This record gives sequence, C-alpha cells and structure tokens, in this order.
Amino acid sequence: MTLWLTRLVPNARSWEARRDLCGPIGLHRRIMSLFPSDAGPDPRAQFGVLFRSEDTPTGSNLLIQSTQEPDTSRLPDGYGTTLTRPLDALIDAIRPGLAVRYRCVASPVRKPGATTRALYNLPPVVALTGAAADDWWMRQADLSGLKPLTHHSHPLDAVQGERRPDGEAPQRVRHARTQFDGTAAIIDTGLLRTKILNGIGRGKSYGCGLLSIAPARQPQ
Repeated sequence: MTLWLTRLVPNARSWEARRDLCGPIGLHRRIMSLFPSDAGPDPRAQFGVLFRSEDTPTGSNLLIQSTQEPDTSRLPDGYGTTLTRPLDALIDAIRPGLAVRYRCVASPVRKPGATTRALYNLPPVVALTGAAADDWWMRQADLSGLKPLTHHSHPLDAVQGERRPDGEAPQRVRHARTQFDGTAAIIDTGLLRTKILNGIGRGKSYGCGLLSIAPARQPQ
C-alpha cells in the first residue's frame, strides 16, 4: 500500500479557498471531495485521510496524507497549487534507533471516570493544556514507538464549527489543539508505521492527528 502526501497551497485570491480555510467543516468537505464518493459511511477512514494546516510566511498551506492519491483536478479553477508524492521511501527507511524530527497537531484530552465527573462536575471529555498536554503527548509518543529526545509544544486556536448529520439536529464541533515538535529515536517500527497511517487522538476530520516525521539532521 502506498501512502501519499499532498501539499496544497491555497490561492489567496480564491474566495472558495479563503472560505474553506475559515472553518473546519468546509475544509474537511473540500478535502474529501478529492476522493471517490462511494466509499461507505466513513470515507475519511477508508482512504486514510489526515490533514494539517500550517502557517508559513506566505500564508497557510495544507498537508494531506492519504492511502489513495487524491484527484486534485476536482479543485475549483484557481483554488491553489498542489504537489503530490508517495511516502514509500520514508516509510521504508524507518528502523530502530533512527533519529527523526516529528510534528503533530493534536487534540489532547482526558476522559474522567463517572465518579470523578460527578464529584467535580466535569464534562465527559476534558481538553488538556500546558504541562498536562505535554504529559499526554509523551504517552502518545511511547505508544507510537518513539522516544522523544527534544520536545517543544505550543497551543493553537481551537477548531470549531457546526455539523449537520442527516436527519439530526445541528451539533457543535470543538477541538482544542496543541502543536508538538521535536526529535525522537525510533523504538518500535511497527507502532510508528501504524500511528503514521492512522493518526493520533481525536478530531482527525478537522485537521488533528497527522504525525509527520523526517530524518533528523546529523550534527556537523
């Protein structure tokens, strides 16, 4: 199975691109429009679609990972420029002990037990920030077959919007986000490949969970 990575640079002059970048629901729909529409009840999972918005000096870029090459010709005229490449060489290079750079924008949360929720009047899912988010990431890194060597995190604006399931009342969507960057040593190649493929945490339909790695530069 080939894993594909697409970089989409939206055109600031395209009102459709500007509109999509303003909300997670529209952006999710736009990205999924690049894949076949007959993939069953969960096409995002069917095609392994994960994505992340990244701010650059020239504006926002989108990174889209998928198990099927997206049909970027389905984008509206003038929407933006795209470049798609396979990740086979990167995946094949994964081996124990290799030092890599990582990045992941994730939605760290804790799910308190029923007794704790009742005692402290907590919601079923509690967003984590600061040191608690860092602790969450360290656990996720371990479950991803990584041993962090350096680590940096900073909070991002939450993604929020409203989705309308067929025949149901509108539902509010909100995912707190933290960006995690650093270097790590690969400990378990199987775990790492699984997490790269499946993503980490909640909010995968809204730009969370994509784990990116690249070989770390060796000191001169």
